[in-house]
Amino acid sequence: MAFTAADVKNLREMTGVGMMDCKKALTASDGDMDKAVEWLREKGMAASAKKAGRIAAEGMAYAAVIDGVGVVVEVNAETDFVGKNEKFVDFVKGVAATVAKEAPADLDALMECKYVGTDLTVTQQQQEMVLVIGENIKVRRFARFAENVSVPYVHAGGKIGVLVNLESDLPAEKVEEIGKDVAMQIAALNPRFWDKSQVGQDVLDEEKKIMMVQMENDPKMASKPEAVREKIVMGKLNKFYSENCLLQQEFVKDNSMSVEQYIASAAKAAGGKVTFKDAIRFEKGEGIEKKQENFAEEIASMVKG
Repeated sequence: MAFTAADVKNLREMTGVGMMDCKKALTASDGDMDKAVEWLREKGMAASAKKAGRIAAEGMAYAAVIDGVGVVVEVNAETDFVGKNEKFVDFVKGVAATVAKEAPADLDALMECKYVGTDLTVTQQQQEMVLVIGENIKVRRFARFAENVSVPYVHAGGKIGVLVNLESDLPAEKVEEIGKDVAMQIAALNPRFWDKSQVGQDVLDEEKKIMMVQMENDPKMASKPEAVREKIVMGKLNKFYSENCLLQQEFVKDNSMSVEQYIASAAKAAGGKVTFKDAIRFEKGEGIEKKQENFAEEIASMVKG
């Protein structure tokens, strides 16, 4: 029975085993998915197949600079308790070190990389962690900056990981002070955009439309000439930028200036120039639908079993 690349992908998602081993299992099992899972379990590769279906929305977001390369990763587990486990934290740091060293193109490539300090792939090391810890563990995403000066910030023990990338002619330690302040701002306020230049026309049109409708529904505003309302809308758009764009936001530590102005003045005071280039913000579990456990039903099903 033939099998497709999609079958290999599905088997990998079911078992957490690497692509090549999944392909071998399907070849050995003539494309039969159940037999392939059995084959992997017999080989000791998929001892955690049942755990792979559990929702992992806890864990840790982590950012670091390793050998000059900025890295931010998110690794998920099922419970907040495991997110604080020393072995789990070490695994997350090892994933970050692997990203820094190997520069994988995407998540699939990362999972096939050799996990630092071992002969195992990241997938195999992840499987080892599942067996040791007893929960579903999943490397979810990563980003890296090899250029410029990267500044990492980890908030609340791994709830949020931020990596800020700055271009500068200043010594790294001076840039790091500025980067840390910017990273903390990103962690706290989670801006939609870094700069107003990134706000697309479609977003602006939608905002304008909402503002015009709001004014039409306000008797005081509705009676004003359209030219006046347009002017008011332009003023409100500036407020939109200051609320949604990092560089135009009020700087949290000193509300007399924007983040952009803070970067420029701090760089000038340090005797050089600093330019914000990019940033990444990972919040642990964001976008993952957490399963609402019904413990009464779970216990009832266990009793029946």
